[in-house]
Amino acid sequence: MSYSINRRPLLGGASDSEFEDDLETEVDDPSVSVPDEKPFLKQYEPRDKYNLAYIVFYLLGINTLIPWSFFITADDYWMYKFREIHENSTHHFNYTHVENLEKRTDLQASFTSYLSIASALPNTFFLIVNAFISKRVPLRIRMVGSQCTILLLFIMTTVLVKINTDKWQDAFVAVTLTTVAFVNAASAIFGGSLMGIVGRFSPKYITAMSSGQALGGIFTAATEICSLWIGASPILSGLVYFIVGDIILFLSLIAYIVLEEAAFFRHHMVEKSPENMEREFSVTGEVTFPQGITISYSRIVKRIWQYGVSVFLVFFISLSVYPAVTVLVESQYKGKGHAWNDVYFVPTVTYLIFSMGDYVGRIFSGIFQWPKNKPWQVMLLSSLRVIFIPALMFCNAQPRHHLPVYIHNDLYYILLTILFAISNGYLCNLTFILAPTVVDSQEKEIASAMIGAFLGIGLVSGAGLSLVMVKSL
Repeated sequence: MSYSINRRPLLGGASDSEFEDDLETEVDDPSVSVPDEKPFLKQYEPRDKYNLAYIVFYLLGINTLIPWSFFITADDYWMYKFREIHENSTHHFNYTHVENLEKRTDLQASFTSYLSIASALPNTFFLIVNAFISKRVPLRIRMVGSQCTILLLFIMTTVLVKINTDKWQDAFVAVTLTTVAFVNAASAIFGGSLMGIVGRFSPKYITAMSSGQALGGIFTAATEICSLWIGASPILSGLVYFIVGDIILFLSLIAYIVLEEAAFFRHHMVEKSPENMEREFSVTGEVTFPQGITISYSRIVKRIWQYGVSVFLVFFISLSVYPAVTVLVESQYKGKGHAWNDVYFVPTVTYLIFSMGDYVGRIFSGIFQWPKNKPWQVMLLSSLRVIFIPALMFCNAQPRHHLPVYIHNDLYYILLTILFAISNGYLCNLTFILAPTVVDSQEKEIASAMIGAFLGIGLVSGAGLSLVMVKSL
């Protein structure tokens, strides 16, 4: 029986290589014997009791995109806040005027792109920062601190819903975009840290986190459709959006605090916890551990760069047209008195169908994981999605001044959206799953955080291009 073998390096003269597989479990007290976690002792691994970790990773995944989803989906609320104000105007919402895209103000037509940029810039910067501070700042501070920041800012946004901003629209735009920037900075720290955490777990838990992100989009889209169905005013729907967001953010915070105490979670994370490891940072960008383990950022980048480029392409292509362009696509039968075409088409197709397709794609990639061990093929598939940009640009997005409309039919647009969404979810989750497999065990957390940085660069690049796309219509 191999269970009685003590593989801890007790003798100073022992070779480091003999015990290299166990060095990452070093703790502050050298007299404490830490159980070996290599595959032949898997039977001693704590169980995920009641699937607690799986459920919490789902919830945390939802939390990573809840701020973005609620800000971007509350389209009626923003259109009302930024409508053209006349001296004799009342404060009653005229749904037809807001939904008539030809009558939208410049601010109404461009706000989605402004929102994307205000989200993407700080998100990208702090995703990159997180990749380098993940070993300096304790995990609890990053996870709990970022969630508390997001929650407080979201509560402030909820309060602003009930304040009349008609007389200071420009200032309200500035306040909103500043809030969005700070929310996404904190969200990047949270999301990047979460990606680093799930990189230590099996594909099942990576898929749970990734699928939770898509599920958040489904939830917010369904919330918007329900508010339209009950005939809620833009102010009431905005209030409901943000209150629901506050509740989810609070539950996510509590769920993570509970998860931290679970034996299953601690088993996977203890060797990577900054509180339990002493390390020094060299000027060459390497992290050196007491027994000689070094983590080189440049080495990790060389191993994962193809997956990094893949996730960059996925989000660069997606954000260049979604949602800035797709939210402007009208039904071919709009204006003929049918609720589906006039009221429900945009929230259902642009947000709900896209989010459902994205969710399905992430589930599929967790099952099939193809192509595996061939990162160049993943990169090729990601680059082929560029065909969706002209395809969606030629759909019936209004108003337009330069490009013709070639795809009038609603069914063709819906099919395009489904393919666009499934490919986004599939390739996104595939890179999340495969990137940690090409690095050493002690490098998985940083590798996953770096994938998050590549993702952020794709977000900001795509969001910047989306402004150009809207102006090119």
